[in-house]
Amino acid sequence: MEIEIATIGGYEEVGRQMTAVRAGDDIVVFDMGLNLSKVLIHDDVRTEQMHSLDLIDMGAIPDDRVMSDLQGDVKAIVPTHGHLDHIGAISKLAHRYDAPIVAAPFTLELVKDEIQDENKFNTENDLVKMEAGETMPIGDSGELELEFVNVTHSIIDAINPVLHTPEGAVVYGLDKRMDHTPVIGDPIDMDRFREIGREEKGVLCYIEDCTNANKKGRTPSESVARDRLKDVMYSLEDYDGGIVATTFSSHIARVKSLVEFARDIGREPILLGRSMEKYSGTAKRMDGVDFPDVEMYGRRQGIERTFQRIMNEGKENFLPVVTGHQGEPRAMLTRMGRAETPYELDDGDKVIFSATVIPEPTNEGQRYQSENLLSMQGARIYDDVHVSGHLSREGHYEMLQALQPEHVIPAHQDMKGFSGYVELAGNQGYKLGRDLHVTTNGNVITIVDE
Repeated sequence: MEIEIATIGGYEEVGRQMTAVRAGDDIVVFDMGLNLSKVLIHDDVRTEQMHSLDLIDMGAIPDDRVMSDLQGDVKAIVPTHGHLDHIGAISKLAHRYDAPIVAAPFTLELVKDEIQDENKFNTENDLVKMEAGETMPIGDSGELELEFVNVTHSIIDAINPVLHTPEGAVVYGLDKRMDHTPVIGDPIDMDRFREIGREEKGVLCYIEDCTNANKKGRTPSESVARDRLKDVMYSLEDYDGGIVATTFSSHIARVKSLVEFARDIGREPILLGRSMEKYSGTAKRMDGVDFPDVEMYGRRQGIERTFQRIMNEGKENFLPVVTGHQGEPRAMLTRMGRAETPYELDDGDKVIFSATVIPEPTNEGQRYQSENLLSMQGARIYDDVHVSGHLSREGHYEMLQALQPEHVIPAHQDMKGFSGYVELAGNQGYKLGRDLHVTTNGNVITIVDE
């Protein structure tokens, strides 16, 4: 069976992920993501009102026109998890394909939200829920099967999809870290990855997220981040001024920790910001996610009223958890830094960044500016109280040992970001141009000829 892999988006940057695998006459698309940094540099951009071609020209969503080079029909669109760089283009592109969107439960709920918010296109693809550990047949030949393997990332319900073919398995390895003691959910299923690597046909191709491939060692567990956050917040228990925290809105485990520790030190946590309400509200609605009951406000009017209430009742009684960890221009924390909200920062007030900067120039510049604005108002910055959601060097080594793939394709970075992974794979016997395929957006790699 001929196997081709189209590297459509996310092979020159961190963002707008999209990959298509053709096995015979059937195609499976993994991820349809947004490069948020290309949107944030425009203050007046509202993606839900824009045409897909305009967003493609901006470099904000994948240019999927390369799909016309694949001789087959799309049978499934499979987002790996609910981050916008993996689902943010579904509402713009999925309607072009007569195929269901297959995702884990939390991811599927977030996809529904994206589709409902869309103003330009009508997405009527069937939505199919599939849990980690489950499988489903793909196509009409009876020779292909899709499997979800549980992984751990900085959002709940992350999976790595595996497409089983007669030529071996294609493992789409975006995004994960090896977390054996997660705060929410099950540990990464390394046993299943090792089983797939030992199967008769083995792993034909492994597509891997290289975000932290240049970092030595291993990425710590979320339980380590929880302990670090607990240490910071407990150290502030006797502080009688304002404390503000920010983290990734989608990081439900981290938000859960912030809520719990706020209550431990006698403060009322309140979640503020549109995306904070979206992700936490979805988690709260879903059965099986033990998420604390907490006030949350996403609309500007509700946020302004809440800030006024905090100022009236005393900042020492509250912990606002706000959007803006990347310094996004319209986010709550950035507006607080510009003194555009009723919440007044005083000299000595604490701002906890329970998030790192996404390694992209726009984000780095915006975060730098945001921290400077906050510091100019006298805020004390607690930076990088966080662990990454992505594998570092030793995690990549363990995955290669577990899967023993025949071919490897680095993804989710630019050429500089690929370098550490290329070195690691080279040391494991892979060779550029033979079985190690460093590529760019818009290419098609033939893995197996007819």
